[in-house]
Amino acid sequence: MNAPRASQNALELARNVLEIEAEAVRALSARLDRRFLAALALIRGCVDSGHGRVIVSGIGKSGHIARKIASTMASTGTPAYFVHPAEASHGDLGMVRRQDVFIAISHSGESEELLRIIPLIKREGAKLIAMTGRLDSSLARDADVLLDAGVAKEACPLNLSPTASTTAALALGDALAVALLDARGFSKADFARSHPRGSLYREALKHVADVMRAGERIPVVRLGAPLRRALDTMTRGGMGMVAIVNAKRQVSGVFTDGDLRRKLGRIARDKALLIDRVMTPDPHTIRPEALAAEAVQMMERHKISQLLVVDAQGILLGALNMHDLFRAKVI
Repeated sequence: MNAPRASQNALELARNVLEIEAEAVRALSARLDRRFLAALALIRGCVDSGHGRVIVSGIGKSGHIARKIASTMASTGTPAYFVHPAEASHGDLGMVRRQDVFIAISHSGESEELLRIIPLIKREGAKLIAMTGRLDSSLARDADVLLDAGVAKEACPLNLSPTASTTAALALGDALAVALLDARGFSKADFARSHPRGSLYREALKHVADVMRAGERIPVVRLGAPLRRALDTMTRGGMGMVAIVNAKRQVSGVFTDGDLRRKLGRIARDKALLIDRVMTPDPHTIRPEALAAEAVQMMERHKISQLLVVDAQGILLGALNMHDLFRAKVI
């Protein structure tokens, strides 16, 4: 076989593998039903009680998938651990308690190592979620909740090597982990705390003081300033706002591009207006020690684009807007 023909065959085979595995995941989506919700409720009841954990197990290729699912759950706020079924028979089963949920993964549902420990898990009182491709298997019959991870065929040309079936099991585990993340209110900051060496940690746990504009970069005028001076300051500041402070530098108000548009008619009629007459008094503020992510939430909640940063006495320390948060990769 010449080289170009061999390369073409390799590409066709690779595309076929991807199509088979993609179809296996699509078929899973169509089959999701109340059993998935039951598994979700079982795990939430276990974890939310504060006493239970999720133990995930499998042998061979399913064992690799089980490790990944346990890792994903743990990093997204669901306490989860992997236990090797063979090691479980030699002492590791002691980590399983009656408050736990045990997720057993086996495409055939007949893995000897898993089936050997299932009666012991049930006797302990832990709940069993089976993730299998055979709904009439021994593992399926013992399950408290059965998740159908079946596939029409493997991507392997011999229909033997676990390929589509492991992809399906992994995707189903990810679906469980993400559904749990959402149901339990797990946030970006929570995720960052469990990834202290990653860039997400540095981004999500930045404080307002790390991203705010300070000193001469804050567009600010005193109460009683002419509107024209305030507009010049706002333009030079490039934040779409100007802060208004009293003699003690405590924040009294704010004037934004939006205020300018809303009050343009009044401003045009009175050239001698003072900023006090058109500012928005008592604007939303935030403390410098707050997380930058909290600033994002406050802006979204109040539908504003800028925030003033103050200390406990209301003295102006800084200012930030959405562009500052974008630059800091907080959003």
